[in-house]
This record gives sequence, C-alpha cells and structure tokens, in this order.
Amino acid sequence: MISAMTCFRGIKGVALGLLLAAALLQPAFAQEQKIIKSWAMSEFGEPLYKDGLEHWPYVNPDAPKGGKIVLGAFGTFDTLNPIILKGEFPSSIGHTFDSLMVASSDELLSAYGLIAESVEYPEDVSWAIFNIRPEARFNDGMPITAHDFKYSFEMVREHGRPFLKSFRADIVSAEVLSEQRIKYSFKTRDSMKPLMIAAGFSPLAKHYWKDRDISKTTLEPPVSSGAYRIKTLSPGRSITYERIDDYWAADLPVSRGLYNFDEIRYDYYRDETVEFEAFKAGEIDFRGENSAKRWTTGYDIDPVKKGDMVTRVVPDENPRGIGAFFFNLRQPQFHDKRVREAITFLYDFEAIQRTLLYGHYKRIRSYFPNSDYGASGPPTSQELTILEPFMENIPQEVMSKAFEPPVTDGSGRNRQNRHQALRLFKAAGWEVKAGKLINVESGKQLTLEIMTAAPETERLSAPFIQSMKRAGIDASIRVVDVPQWRNRIEAKDFDIYAARNNFFPPPGSELYSYFGSESADDPGGGNRMGYKSDVADALIEQIISAKDLETLKATTRALDRVMLWNFNLVPLYYSDESWIAYWNRFGRPDRKPRYSVGFPDSWWLDAELAAGLRQK
Repeated sequence: MISAMTCFRGIKGVALGLLLAAALLQPAFAQEQKIIKSWAMSEFGEPLYKDGLEHWPYVNPDAPKGGKIVLGAFGTFDTLNPIILKGEFPSSIGHTFDSLMVASSDELLSAYGLIAESVEYPEDVSWAIFNIRPEARFNDGMPITAHDFKYSFEMVREHGRPFLKSFRADIVSAEVLSEQRIKYSFKTRDSMKPLMIAAGFSPLAKHYWKDRDISKTTLEPPVSSGAYRIKTLSPGRSITYERIDDYWAADLPVSRGLYNFDEIRYDYYRDETVEFEAFKAGEIDFRGENSAKRWTTGYDIDPVKKGDMVTRVVPDENPRGIGAFFFNLRQPQFHDKRVREAITFLYDFEAIQRTLLYGHYKRIRSYFPNSDYGASGPPTSQELTILEPFMENIPQEVMSKAFEPPVTDGSGRNRQNRHQALRLFKAAGWEVKAGKLINVESGKQLTLEIMTAAPETERLSAPFIQSMKRAGIDASIRVVDVPQWRNRIEAKDFDIYAARNNFFPPPGSELYSYFGSESADDPGGGNRMGYKSDVADALIEQIISAKDLETLKATTRALDRVMLWNFNLVPLYYSDESWIAYWNRFGRPDRKPRYSVGFPDSWWLDAELAAGLRQK
C-alpha cells in the first residue's frame, strides 16, 4: 500500500527452513556473515541521503500548519478495508498509513526509517530485522509493536487481495523477536527486492482488529498509523481526513515539513465534466488534469487570466504504467496472434494525436514507458544472451527487430494499414464478405466490445471503433461504472478493456500478478488479459533474482520484447508532463521532488493568498 498501501508509495515489499538448512551445511559461513545495520538503504547502490539528514531538501521544514482543502476523486467507495478483494476502497486512504520505512521522492529505489529506526540484515539478505521505534503510536495512542506487523503479514496472506499477496511471494515468514523487533525471512538470497518490499509494510492494529472480521467490508474508520485519520465520511460521496495534532513522527527527518493541512476532504464524482465544473466554481482546490482537450481549451477562463487560478506544466520523470486496449486472451477470437496484430494496425494513433490529443502525447512502445526498464531499438548483446535459451518458444522478431507500433500519415484514412490488417486477418482464417469480417470456418462475424470505466475513453476510442467497422468488425464500446467494471473483469466477462497498469520501479514481484501464468485464472490478480507464457514466467523469476541493476534492466527489457511481439494489447500513449491547476491559495517549497509534484504532502495554505481570494 503506498504506505499500507505498500504498493501505494512506491517502496516494495523468505525461507526459515532454507536458512536453517544452509546454517547446518555451512555453519562457518553463516557465522562469518557480516550483519549490516542502517536507518537507510537502497535496492541497488547507496541511498542518496545519509545519516544526519534533518529534512528532505524538497520541503519547507517551517511550513505553517492549518487550513482545510477539498480535492476531487473519480468513482466511488463502499469500504474502508483496503486489504480484501471485496468492495471499493478510497484510494486516498494511504493518508492514514505509515510504513516501517519510507521512500525519498527524489529516488526510485530507496528506503529510510519511519516506524523502524533501523534495519539489520546479513550479506546474503536471507532475512531482515526491523527495529521499531518505542515511541511509534497508532492514532488511538496505543504503541505500534512487532505483534502488529506479524498480525498484518498473516492477515494479508490469509485474506489479502491477490495483488497484495503477489508482492509478498518471496517473504516466507514474520517472527516476533521482541515488542520492538520483527524479523522477516526470505526465499531468495543476495536480492534486496524482498527486503525493500518488507520495508514498505504498514501495521494493522491487532488490538482493534482482533474483535472484528477483517475478511469483510466495513465503513467504520479503523485505527490507523499515519499522520491523518478519517474524521467523517459519506459512503460513495466524500471522505474527510484530519491531521493528528500530536502525531508521534512529526519531527522525524522523513516527516518534517510534510502533512501541513489540518483537513483534506475528497468529494467523489462519477462524471469528469461535473468534477471539472466544480473545480472552476471553487468547490475543489487542486486538480491534476488528464484530458488534453480540457487542458488545451478548458482553462481559458477569467480566474486563470486574473491570476486567481494557476495552471502549470510540470516535467514528470515518473515511470509510467502501460496504457492500452488489453485483449482478453481467453476469448477464442483472440487466440491467433495474427488477429491481435491485425487489430493493432487499425488503431491510428497519429490521427488521434492530431485531432483529439492536441499533440500533447507520445506513443507507448513498451510495457514500462518513461523509464529505463523498457526495450528500445534492436536487442542488445546482453538482452540476446538472456533471450537465447528461449529462442524456440518466442517470435523470431524478438531476437532481431525493434518493436514499433504501426504508423500512419495522420490523415485519418489509414488505408495502407487497413490493407495490412486484412492480409493478417485472411492468413488467420477471416475474410470480408458483404462488408463483414467473417470467420471462414464458423461463418460468424468478428465481434468485439471495448469496456471502460472512464467516459473520456469513449470519445478517444471513436476513431478506433470506426476503423474496425470499416474493416468489417462489429465493434462497439461500453462505458460502465467502476463496480461493474471490476465485476466483469473478475468474471472474465469482456473482450477488450481499456486501462493503465501501475508500475512500481524497479519491476519486481508485482510482475507475477500482472503477467505470471498462475495469476491468469485468479479473479483478483493483475493478469486480467489471461496471458500465459512459460518464457515470461522464467524471465520474471530472473528479474526477481537479479543481483545488479543493469542485469535487472536487461532482463526486464527482454521480457518487454517477448510480450510486445505477442501482441497482447494495443498500446496507447503517455505524457512525460504533469498538468496541474489550483486556486492561488497555496505555498510550496522552493523546489519539487524529482519524482512527484509534491502536492498535498509538502504544500501548505498561504493565509495571505487565501484571504485575498476570499475578498474577491
């Protein structure tokens, strides 16, 4: 959960029997291992910040506390239990959780002590002991102990949503050594990955949950560990968090200058246009814009011209998850790779970029866009070495070509690519008859439906739908609400879905859930498209066990190539900028963190600016 979200903040987080066996076989080696103890660590190399850090360089340690802000959220929520698969929890619930260690927003691979004042681990990284600060407290004043972390580990393993479980695949056990010492044992050796995942664990309050059923949804605000607690909520409509005045970690180096607003309220909307109108009316204070059309045309308004509202383009170095139309590979019509490839030729990105995206986006060419982990150009010698054992089981192009999505002249006619698509369809047993693309064997027309929970996708998909119809496909798009989208995904009841996968750099055990064969049949797993590949499974294992960053990158790129050339999806687009707009009542640090806008954690309410806006 970025904090109990362990996946929620970007820090990612095996076997005791194996450890004991190794000790019996090589007692001298086990005894001679150096034990590393530190308050900070990095998955590869050294952490950017050393002992003696007083506060992050991207905060104002003297930022004033106070004020209330309102933010918008799309969708709904019906539970405050983020552990289980049932229900929709508010994504903002990460405000209420702290973790053993926390990432620096200037780095992608670091962890610094928060609940844990230090971590100890041997050179082979077969286990780790976290030393919990005696002063660490839940928001009800009860101490946070090792028992809470062991309880959390067991509850997630027993009841957790499959995606959460996938992060813990290489962590075998949690052992209480004392009230302030929790030990995790790992399957792996010489890999920092499971240690970094464990560092991101957040505690569930055992004293609270022991008399409640954690396997059920709930709207009772639970006892939590972060700088904020839930104050009020209206299910599906709004949720308000209040800052804890005596937050125990407020003066730690990793907290100083953060969490400055007294209250943060999220109002939920099911229509993005209505949400935008609420922002313009001053009912929402800050907005991250995700529509090129709105960004280009929607902010030509008086508040921006007068300076009451600020719009900013912020360079964004964050690795992106892949946005795509994902095929349901379980559906018979998509079993033939040539059919999937043909459909990619019917997506005219250049025309959509010109007419609907206002030239703001870049085409996705990787499962790991805007990062060093995705493939580009032809395979390198290191990638070829990794791929060579799998040559007989992967497309020939993987070993020789750069993957490039089909390109058009942007005119919207797309005739050349449509002809190429029809050639591929014909080779796969489909022919156009009386304007319909018919399967020669069954006599049935190719029919497909794109499912999305984002209304904006309907507008952006219209040219793609029309292009498929011109090729004889009975194509349509259906916009559903978030609960229905989730129910259909879990039931495998879809042809194609439009979405974006999250990306937790560096890629690691979450790949099991996204692309592992075992996850393909799991209702709550991330492998919604049903991709099964022994090659992908083997490469994921190699990624998890990589001993250095360059090997990890090369293996991730190899996996990227294998999946891209299998045409599991139609890649869409991404931006390497963040578009933000806000009412001019905020103060912010002199510089932003490298991998974040910084809002709301490091911003604050500027009383003078806020008073000026009220007077207007």
